[in-house]
Amino acid sequence: MDKPAKEKLKRKVYEKQLGKLQVELCHLQDWVKLTGERIIIVLEGRDAAGKGGLIKAMTARVSPRVFRVVALPAPTDRDKTQMYIQRYMQHFPAGGEIVIFDRSWYNRAGVEPVMGFCTQEQHERFLELCPIVERFIQGSGIRLLKLWLEVGQKEQEKRFMARIDDPVRQWKLSPMDLGSYKRWYDYSEARDLMLQRTDTDDAPWHVVHTDDKRRGRLNAISHILGRIPYKRIDKAKVKLPERSEKRRYDDQATLQGRRFVEEIF
Repeated sequence: MDKPAKEKLKRKVYEKQLGKLQVELCHLQDWVKLTGERIIIVLEGRDAAGKGGLIKAMTARVSPRVFRVVALPAPTDRDKTQMYIQRYMQHFPAGGEIVIFDRSWYNRAGVEPVMGFCTQEQHERFLELCPIVERFIQGSGIRLLKLWLEVGQKEQEKRFMARIDDPVRQWKLSPMDLGSYKRWYDYSEARDLMLQRTDTDDAPWHVVHTDDKRRGRLNAISHILGRIPYKRIDKAKVKLPERSEKRRYDDQATLQGRRFVEEIF
């Protein structure tokens, strides 16, 4: 059953609150760089749950050298011969990095069993080993945060229809999306089993309602900030140095005769 809808958050309120959270993300970035922390943020959810929009909101004002986004394509034939977690581990953070997985090793708990890309034995083996592996990940000093973005049936359908009708969103609508739409209850069962087997004290899942995208983004970012004990780093105010006049010349005159982009706007 869909969660009762609240009034949609106004854009002006959303942008004001998002701006404040983005400032805090910058403070988090400074702390991570200074301390050499390693953080993994796993974002999972149904198709059209809002993972992409959340990632854009989180990374809009920070450095891509610190906040790295990983969205892996379908595994190659070579990938399929590796240990399952292997292709994800090569993207794990080094010191001073935050890695955001836009879908993760949890493909084996959702997409793969529902769409028939893995066997029942592989699915069960994953659910058995995943909590153990995540315990080792955190034991190595990596902070692991896992968010499930929960969207309701009606809202998912609305977003899919918007993709069908909007030429700048049609690229988002793939055969996999249509398959996930058709198999709503299969995905629900896979989600429930995943949460039952991998929601642990060491690596808990936290569910974010995203029928209202704006509320969902703010709640998710606020939660992430609240789970990391970062501190604001005091920095000396930067002052621009004076430009040297030693090699001064008319550097605009030297551009005369070059090819310029037509100024249409």
